[in-house]
Amino acid sequence: MSERRDDRDEATAFAVFQPRRGRAVALGFAAATLLLFGLIAVFLPGPAQGGTWRTGDKVFFAGVGVAIALLLWRFASIRAVPTRDGITVRNLVTTRVVPWRSIVDVRFGGGDPWVTVELDDTDTLAIMAIQKADAELGRSEASRLAALVQALGPSPKSPDVTVD
Repeated sequence: MSERRDDRDEATAFAVFQPRRGRAVALGFAAATLLLFGLIAVFLPGPAQGGTWRTGDKVFFAGVGVAIALLLWRFASIRAVPTRDGITVRNLVTTRVVPWRSIVDVRFGGGDPWVTVELDDTDTLAIMAIQKADAELGRSEASRLAALVQALGPSPKSPDVTVD
């Protein structure tokens, strides 16, 4: 029985970090964008209906809708995946793998909308998967990240979480 609980505790500790509110909003707007730009592309009056919109114009409108939806989908796919070795952070533009021993501090305060970790090379990395927009969930996820860093990172300085 104790072994099953340990497995559940480990699964909870290493659960994927994902924004909740931002993900839902991004996916909703992506669907609305596809629908809106698709309808515009279909119903623009062409030369046969007395309008000036040609097929290329309609394809362009549909393409703009797809491009916006893809950007929103990318935002919805933001995540951070912790493992025993480190954390893989997938932000809007980049994906980076950071070993636990490289993380010096975890910050979730000030005006930043998401968690920022300070690395041992004096660089900082935003972890957009843990957001203030998620309120209490965001704070608890920041604490979970700090606990992982403290437990798995053999850094001489213990990481702290600064929560507003």
